[in-house]
Amino acid sequence: MRVSKAIIILIGAAAWMGTAAMVQAQTYKDRQTAIAASVLPPGLRNVGLDQKLNEQVPLDLRFRDETGRELPLSSYFGARPVILALVYYQCPMLCTQILNGLVISLRGMSLESGRDFEVVSVSIDPTETPELAARKKAEYLRRYVKSPLGWHFLTGAEPQIKELAHAAGFRYAYDPKSKQFAHASAIMVLTPTGKLSRYFYGIEYPPRDLRLGLVEASENKIGTPVDQLLLYCFHYEPGTGKYSAIVMNIVRLAGALTLVIFVPILVWLWRRDLRRDHEPTGRVARVR
Repeated sequence: MRVSKAIIILIGAAAWMGTAAMVQAQTYKDRQTAIAASVLPPGLRNVGLDQKLNEQVPLDLRFRDETGRELPLSSYFGARPVILALVYYQCPMLCTQILNGLVISLRGMSLESGRDFEVVSVSIDPTETPELAARKKAEYLRRYVKSPLGWHFLTGAEPQIKELAHAAGFRYAYDPKSKQFAHASAIMVLTPTGKLSRYFYGIEYPPRDLRLGLVEASENKIGTPVDQLLLYCFHYEPGTGKYSAIVMNIVRLAGALTLVIFVPILVWLWRRDLRRDHEPTGRVARVR
């Protein structure tokens, strides 16, 4: 009887944890569309981001690095997953916030650029130069601290920029009046072969989510057993650009842990009660 009550209590606790993990989120695309319709002038209302998960980015496109060398995108792919940030270096506000959020997230992970992944920042402004890219790179490497390798700041010609942006689903527009680009705020994670794997929206990217995105994009070639456990409990939600709890997996894991921890205790209690039931009545009376 005592054992049954204990099991019922444990199952109820696991079910409560699963229910508490349920969340609802409005999709990022709907929010972006609503904001664009209410704030932007008609010529800029097509700005946004279309997720193209598992689609290939053209790696033969050529861009200039910080030294002025013109190289194909494939130079930055092949061995490791890649974080792609489409920004422009003279952006007065949003792009700086995107890069700031990215460097904060990178510093919060144990993974390192150049060893576990690459970061490729590409300017969407065709007038920007490698010299400007070099200054921006120096600024963010100074803030990143962890590694001087694996973070690339590229510039390029308009046709290449547009083709890359289109392949990534990144819709932007130039506003002649303000002389600025209107664009979405997001970064993308790509596989080593150049396929779009994950999108992370906004200007803040939780280190846990970005790490899990990189681990998945690498096909588990980087990361630790803890990451595999987290990927069992969390899955990527394209609508929100975040990892959310898989309720049933959490319940299963909680149930398994419960069995591992409490079954030996319950067996011991059951055996103790069984021994008491088989003890002679007189002996039990003397003990009492």
